[in-house]
Formats: sequence, structure tokens, C-alpha cells
Amino acid sequence: MLKKSLVVKTDAKADENQIFTGYGVRITLLSSKLIRVEQADLTTDLASFTVFNRRFDAGKMNVTKVNGEVVVETEDRIFLIKQFKPYSVVFKDTGKTEIFSRQKNLKGTRRTLDATFGPVKLDDGLITQGGAYLLDDSKSVLLDETGHFTRRKKNSTDYYAFAYGKNYRDTIRAFYKISSPVPLVPRFALGVWWSRYHAYTQQEYLGLMDKFKSENVPITVATVDMDWHWVKGIEEKFGVKYGGWTGYSWNTELFPDYRQFLKELKDKNLHITLNLHPADGVYPFEDMYEDMAKAVGVNPDSKEKIDFKCSSDEFWNAYFDVLHKPYENEGVDFWWIDWQQGKKSDVEGLDPLNALNHYHFLDNAEDGRMPLILSRYAGLGSHRYPLGFSGDTAINHKVFDFQPYFTVNAANAAYSWWSHDIGGHHFGYRDDELYLRWLQFGVLSPIMRLHSTAIELLGKEPWKYRADVCENAERWLRFRHALIPYIFTMDYRTHTTGEALCEPMYYSYPENENAYNYKNEYMFGTELLVCPITEREHKSINMGSVEAWIPKGRWVDIFTGQTYEGERKITLFRDLNTIPVLAGEGAIIPLSADKGNGVDNPKSFEIWAFSGDGEFTLYEDNSKVDYEKHNAKTRFEMKYENGCVSFTVNAAEGDLTVLPEKRNYLIKFKDLVNSDGGEVTLEFTDLPVDSSLTLTKENVRRKEKNEPRDEVIWAFSRLQGGTIRKNVRYLPFKNLTKSDEIREKLKKAPIPKELKLLIEERI
Repeated sequence: MLKKSLVVKTDAKADENQIFTGYGVRITLLSSKLIRVEQADLTTDLASFTVFNRRFDAGKMNVTKVNGEVVVETEDRIFLIKQFKPYSVVFKDTGKTEIFSRQKNLKGTRRTLDATFGPVKLDDGLITQGGAYLLDDSKSVLLDETGHFTRRKKNSTDYYAFAYGKNYRDTIRAFYKISSPVPLVPRFALGVWWSRYHAYTQQEYLGLMDKFKSENVPITVATVDMDWHWVKGIEEKFGVKYGGWTGYSWNTELFPDYRQFLKELKDKNLHITLNLHPADGVYPFEDMYEDMAKAVGVNPDSKEKIDFKCSSDEFWNAYFDVLHKPYENEGVDFWWIDWQQGKKSDVEGLDPLNALNHYHFLDNAEDGRMPLILSRYAGLGSHRYPLGFSGDTAINHKVFDFQPYFTVNAANAAYSWWSHDIGGHHFGYRDDELYLRWLQFGVLSPIMRLHSTAIELLGKEPWKYRADVCENAERWLRFRHALIPYIFTMDYRTHTTGEALCEPMYYSYPENENAYNYKNEYMFGTELLVCPITEREHKSINMGSVEAWIPKGRWVDIFTGQTYEGERKITLFRDLNTIPVLAGEGAIIPLSADKGNGVDNPKSFEIWAFSGDGEFTLYEDNSKVDYEKHNAKTRFEMKYENGCVSFTVNAAEGDLTVLPEKRNYLIKFKDLVNSDGGEVTLEFTDLPVDSSLTLTKENVRRKEKNEPRDEVIWAFSRLQGGTIRKNVRYLPFKNLTKSDEIREKLKKAPIPKELKLLIEERI
């Protein structure tokens, strides 16, 4: 039998009142907008890798047969079925009919970006522009009540017809309901990761962590790639033929005292993950070979290699208890499962990656820790096992330009936690600008993990780049660490409401065509709109740009203070040190102001606020598997009216033992100024977490935009080139003071296109 921790609880058998059997099909009503359809003589009540839950109070349905078609009518929809397969659906509220077709699919994600050099094809996702999606689950592996994966009956059909219209979030929520929610990702994983494929020595790695500390770069996750274990010279050293990837015994030449190594990393507030390639099983030279052999029934004296077996309970139990659990007890927090050896196993129909992700995630929770893995995507249902490792990509602008879209679009596959090799993995070319732009995106992506291959010249340490790039990279990495309270709150939101940290714009604006056209633009939580700059800068003005669509409303760039009002299609320009990150009216962004690389619930906050009526509820917990019993929420409220701004910190609710007794808050109103033009702030010092307090500041106003003429002078000043020629180009604008006059003159002005667009943005 599998050990208890590897058997997941499912609720896959629907109630009889949800089921209709007849006309050659079995239909299960899951909601008034979601049905399951199977061929009547090939049904299953087992969970699948994709679907864990089917027992719901789902209402009523009426099933008839008309002109050879099975018609399923629910409270909200009418589904038509032909030859065991849903064909179309009628939306009763609008009378509109949608065919279940792949043509309108907005795509999802894919297994890996390994060995990619630019845009690649994506698998279908759950979201279609027509609002109707057909999930074919016929080939996914089943999971029985004892925790084992098993094959389906031959030729079985298993379809799930989703019909939620353009309420895209409802489609994703419905999928989570039948498949299970996204787990809460541990707080430490939301900081900055260091990772590199390099044969570090024990002292070299510890020294690098000290270097990050001296540079005031707060690393929270220390990744040790495959060279932590024996890799080279094994045949000479142990007399064993070796494939070159799999290993479980520490390389004592590089790490003479690995326990001390792990302890020192822990003493530095670091969480630890080690790289695994499990495909080759366990070789006889491994330290734990004898214990492993006995556990799986192999004679240790035979020196027979122990194969990796998905079909063996004894193997799985020992795989965790003998190979991994001892290292976890010594300080390893979770495992990076770098499986690359194919999709077939000794269980028919089972991709080993599915089993590895499933069992590793379950086992990691066994000791009460909040579970985590890092591994490749294995299809719909993989959201249950965060995080995703997207693989090895080339270092070039084409790869980088594809990555924001790839990351955000994964929300359509209910997969919200991609982790990339930020900066690229290998090949490509050295480019300081590319490095910083990629890092900026990484800071505003689900997981910020710096990584590169073993080539000595490809390290992603900021100080290996020119001075201004290094300074800005370190500033951005500190900002990521400060963002942890905000991101962790969004992490909880994903877990409880099914809304991803990074969402395509059409989730918020499904009826606006522009929301579908700007594919690299996305919402980053509830408060921020991000437009990464992924192309080379314009040398004529030394600025990067991005084509963007700004939705209706008032939006303020959180770094530059530039304000945009009303719906606009626009080219946004930024210096190399920043990218457009816009906050909506009333946005509240809690940042940790604690020093160092700790991830405890902060004692001090710096809160960035953007004028308007807004509120934000901060989520915090005990960072353990029983977090549902031990968490607290603190609600912030802001009001702005008639030159007066107020901010309220409400008493925290829940288990206050997870919080410091008192807290400090510095509120910075980023788009307001005092009567003298100075910064507007409010400060709460040593405020008990069980107390509420409101502070108010009067005689404040929103920052005014610069005069159009001043912006024209500023833009022309940036133009590279000879002074006389620049002046000649500027002279037609010299006496213009109104935006409309300037725009009219820009139409025919003999100046670079990017300069025209820059002036247009700023006036």
C-alpha cells in the first residue's frame, strides 16, 4: 500500500440525482452551465488527473432526444449532443448558440519552453471568445481510491462542456471546482530566488550568499542544481556505469560537510531546494542504496540498479522515506523535479511527470510544511502542484518578448504559477539592456528566479553587468522582496477565488476588443496593470517603448507618476531603469519595510496609495499547512474628496498570534502633493494590531501635469544628434503652448517617429 500521505482525498462519484443514463450516454449535471457526457457503457466514477470532484448540489436538468440529437436543458443552458459528444450550446439568457469549436480558443500553455528560441505553439486552454469550451478528458489517466494511477477502459469518451459565456473567471472557477483549488504557495517562494547550473563548492556558494547580503539583495530561496550530488568521474570512483543525471548522494569533494552547508544556509534565512533527475532510479554507489534495496525487495549484495517504477508502492514509499525525507529533516525545503526522460512509464497511459508532481507535492506536506515543488507542466490539473518550471530558453529578445504572453495566458489553463529562467538560460547573446528588462518583468511575474547555464560568462549576478544596470537590477530585486505582502495576498486570492496573480486584460474587459490585442499587457493582482518593455530601446532617444492599451479610468505610473485618463491606445516610453506599471484610482499597495531577507509577517510597512476611494485587505498566516486555522486579515481604507485624504488601518481579524503585537505604517500618497508641492504622507507608529486608527490630511491636491511646451522641450532635449540640427527641428514648436497645436504640428514634422510618439504620450 502507498503510505497515507500519498493518497489524496477526492469526491469523484456524483450523486444519483445529478445523473441521467439513456440514449447511449450518461450525463452528469455539474452546474447549470457545466455538464459531463460519457458513452453509457464505458463510464467511470474514478477521479482523473484532471478532475477530482463531481458531487455537487447542481440543480435539475431535462434530457430528451430530438431528431437524433440528445438535448440537455438546465436552468441556464441547452446542450446538444451528437454521437456521445457535446456539439453546441444555447445560452437561454441571450438566445445565442455557440458551437464547441477550437477556432475561438484563446490558448493555454504548454509542457515546457525547453530549447525554444522564440514564440511557440500553445495547447488549447479553457477560455474561448465564444464562451463555450469542450474539455476532452478521455485520455487522462485515472486515480483510484487507494491513490494509484490506472488506465481507462479502451475507447471510452469523457467530455466536460463548459458554457459560462464571457465571464471567463467563472469558467476557471468552475474548473477549479471539479479539479480542486490552486494550493496556497508558501510566502518564501514569492521573494527572489538564486539558481544556476554550476558546480559550486560549499564555500563558494556560501560566499555568494554573503555577497548578495553585502549588496543588500534579499535572496529567499537558494537553489542548488544537480552538481550537489555525484555527477562526474563516477565510473572511476565507484566502478559503476552511470547515465550522468540521476543522483542522491552529496558530492563530498564539493560539499565536504553538507549538513553544515544546509545549516549555514538556514542561518542566513534561506529556504533550500535541490535539483532532481529521478529517471535512472538508484545506483549501487548511492549512500542509501542498501536501505533502498531492502525496502523494494532487492538483494543489496547484488549491486543491481534499482529502477524507477511508477507501478510499485514499495518504490514510491522508499523513494520518499529513504531518498528524500532524511534530507528534508536536515534542511531541504522542497525539490526541483527536473524530469526530462520521456512520457512513458511502467503503468500504461501514465506520464511519469504526472506521478512525480502528484506524489512529490503530497509528500512535501507530510511534516506539516506548506507544500511546494518546482517541476514542468503536465497538462490540465497541474495547477494542483505549483510551481511550474518552464525549462531552458535561449537568451534573446524573441524569447523574452514571448514570455509575458506565455506567462499570463497560462491563466486560461488554470495554471497561474510559472517560474522562468529569468534572463534566459543559454545560447543567445550578451546584452545588458536585455538582462535588466527581463529582470524587470521577472519582478512583476509569478516567481522571480534568476538562472543560467554552467558557462562561466553567463552568471546573472547583478554586479556582472555595467554599473548603472547593476544598481537598477539590485533596486528592482529589493522591490520584489518588498512586494511579498501584496503578492502573498494575491496568492491567497488565487487559492480562494480562482483569480490568477497575472491575468489577461480580457478577463477584466471581455467586451472590449482592445483587451484581446495587447497580449503582453496584464493585470498584476487587483491593483496594478503591467506593460513590460521587451524590445530594444530607441537609440535616437535612449528610451524603450511598448504599445499599450489603457482602459477607461484614471491610471498613474507607480514609478514615474505619469497620469493617464480615459481609454487610450498609446505608445509608452521609459528609460532603462523602469517599465510602465500603472495603478488604478484608489489603489493601495502594501510593501514590507523590514530590513534583510526575512519573510516573516512584517513589523513595518510602506504603503503606496493612489488617490480615490479604495480598500485593500492584507492576508497573512503562520506559513504552515494548518494556515486555514491560523491566519489574520487587516483591512486598509482610503478616501479622497475636496482636497482631503484619509487613511484607515482597521484592527486585524483572525488569529492575531501570527502577527507582531505592534506595527508601523508609512503611507505615501504617490499622486498627491501638499499646498507647497511637497510629498503627502501619513504615519502610524507602534499601532497595536488589534486597534483601528484613521488619519487625515487636508489641503492636498493631485499632481498637475507639466505644461505641454515644457514636455516638448524635454523630449527634444533627449534626441541624440548634432545641436544645430536638433534646434532646427525644434524651432517650429518653439512658440506652441497648447496640446492640440503641438499634435497638429507633429503630423508633418521631419523628426523620428519615436520622438513624435514620445511627445504625444507626454502631452
